[in-house]
Amino acid sequence: MEGVKKKTLHEEAWAQVYPLTDRQLSPLGLQAMAALALHAGGHVLDVGCGTGQSLLQLVERVGPTGQVVGVDVSRTFLAIAKERTQSFHQIKLIEADAQTVSLPNGSLDAVFSRFGIMAFEDPAAAFANFQKMLKPEGTLGFCCWAELQDNELDLLPLEASGMLARVDQTPFSFSEPVFIRKILKGAGFHDIAITPHKVPVSCGGIEETMDVLLRVGALGKIVREDPDLRPQIEPLLRKVLIDRSGREHVHLTASIFVVTASA
Repeated sequence: MEGVKKKTLHEEAWAQVYPLTDRQLSPLGLQAMAALALHAGGHVLDVGCGTGQSLLQLVERVGPTGQVVGVDVSRTFLAIAKERTQSFHQIKLIEADAQTVSLPNGSLDAVFSRFGIMAFEDPAAAFANFQKMLKPEGTLGFCCWAELQDNELDLLPLEASGMLARVDQTPFSFSEPVFIRKILKGAGFHDIAITPHKVPVSCGGIEETMDVLLRVGALGKIVREDPDLRPQIEPLLRKVLIDRSGREHVHLTASIFVVTASA
């Protein structure tokens, strides 16, 4: 039951701030889309499609003759995605675990993910599944977080609030290029490219940034699971953000890897 409660809190938190997180994460996902070099008419799987922004961005690239399949385990996220994408006949949504989702072998031109691949229980099996569904000339492209210590977007709020020791390392499980290469090679991928990017991102001003950081991300997870900490953390975080940015837009640097590979 505890796991179900945490999952529900996670989904509710992301659903409440998805317009802000879309603004923040969009530039990062677009880096991976650009690396994929999608073409009109392509068939693409969006792994962990969430509330649907990346689906809309992908369909722009494959056009009216293409198809984008979004898969996510969250019914809450998919309900939002369905509402946002209902006017696009090229978009199909599937509620499933991406590790085991079943599409015809050799049916996809590309598999894409914006931070949807870091929490697999069995990443080797998941990527083997993706490789099987890709055409022989198909490509994989995703973005994942680099090391926490290199990632100001999460590190600064954790340090400001004194919560660094309590961080969940799961979102950073793909932060080692050696590990990424091992997983992808084992799944049958080749021509693997891992490119680091540092991108200043923003979801708005102080209030918007506070709202996001206290609900989602590394610090947000700690606050969700121990809400009694919020009165202690909030003033510390606000002071750091104001000292850094005044009351204008807050930009924090996200450190990511854009990974591409051939099937």
